[in-house]
Amino acid sequence: MKDRLKIFIESKFITNFILAVIILNSVLLGLLTYPGVEKLCGSFLQVICFICVVIFTVELIIKLYVYGKDFFKDGWNNFDFVLVAMSWIPTGGAFSSFRAFRVLRALRALRLVTRLEKLRIIVQAIIESIPNVAWASLLLLLLFYIFSIMGTTMFASDFPEFFGTIGKSMFTLFQIMTLESWSMGVARPVIEQYPYAWLYFIGFILVSSFIVMNVIVGIVVNAISELSAKAKKDRLDKQLVNSTDLEMEISKLKQQLEVVESLLSVNKALKK
Repeated sequence: MKDRLKIFIESKFITNFILAVIILNSVLLGLLTYPGVEKLCGSFLQVICFICVVIFTVELIIKLYVYGKDFFKDGWNNFDFVLVAMSWIPTGGAFSSFRAFRVLRALRALRLVTRLEKLRIIVQAIIESIPNVAWASLLLLLLFYIFSIMGTTMFASDFPEFFGTIGKSMFTLFQIMTLESWSMGVARPVIEQYPYAWLYFIGFILVSSFIVMNVIVGIVVNAISELSAKAKKDRLDKQLVNSTDLEMEISKLKQQLEVVESLLSVNKALKK
């Protein structure tokens, strides 16, 4: 029974079916945020969402039965288990006043991450890049602090709303780093009073946006590349193992066939 259920739950059809149900459930949760749609056919959509949750639960129960304790050795399975468990948190009745419980429904869309390998690789790469990104972020914070001191010292008297304190200067620099209205909103008014200020703004943008941020992006991209290569290698190893097992089975069948042929030849000789 376990072997049959394992073949069933790992089949391409069931995998694609569960993926389609996840997408459908995510779309329905989005539709339920529209008051007009909820008023018109909210009850019907809620029933379909409940059916989706039941399908998720049945899939999870089958996997727990098939894999047993090994199910929880995979971090993605644990993540999937938590998402399905949260789907059963009641959102109506006595719990209707707690918005947090209703918000948890949106987390079901995260099951797409557990079902699609490419998304899993990206998420895993981001997680594994956290230590290196943290060091790059510390460098960025240090640059923010240095440029904030410089900006507060130079421009605080004429532009207290932008550079009045270290905190205001850091917030202004964050706006400049994101390139959001930095030229007309911040830089040009300051440059009118301080013609040399363009060196300050251009230098900060070059260092923060074009160097440090690219370093952070490079760290994540490198992690994605390494994980993609590892996933490809694992697939090839798995195919190799399967082909090796198949070759062993063929070898055993050949040996059995030789034994049968030898027995038949002996039988014929005895009859003669």
